[in-house]
Amino acid sequence: MATKELSTLFLVFLAAAVVGIANGQFAPNVRSTYHFYNPAQNGWDLNRVSAYCSTWDANKPLAWRQKYPWTAFCGPVGPRGQESCGKCLRVTNRATGAPITVRIVDQCSNGGLDLDFDGAFKPIDTNGQGYNAGHMFVDYQFVNCGD
Repeated sequence: MATKELSTLFLVFLAAAVVGIANGQFAPNVRSTYHFYNPAQNGWDLNRVSAYCSTWDANKPLAWRQKYPWTAFCGPVGPRGQESCGKCLRVTNRATGAPITVRIVDQCSNGGLDLDFDGAFKPIDTNGQGYNAGHMFVDYQFVNCGD
């Protein structure tokens, strides 16, 4: 690929990133902890795990509740409270590059994300450093859930 084509491609990518950041849809270098929702053991029941979003999403179809691993959201960028419930995030471990898509089912107070341990945290903690530290740093972006 020619240098001019690479430069153009980079500028397009940079513009898309800036638009995403300006629209409040992307956040880099966010602290992510883990939570033991254990959705399968709890029958995918948002009420049983006392998830904040259960008020609005507990009666969603089982397939909807099972489609993505769960997370609590209190990130620095994006909608808060009820407005964030049911939305999806593409979360990428900064240390390993491992990505996963998760659904927001709860809120938290750690300033980042609180990923379900088995469903979301462990699969992207491919080097085990997040578990050892009790947290990892991730990038997240709001994405379409495809529901």
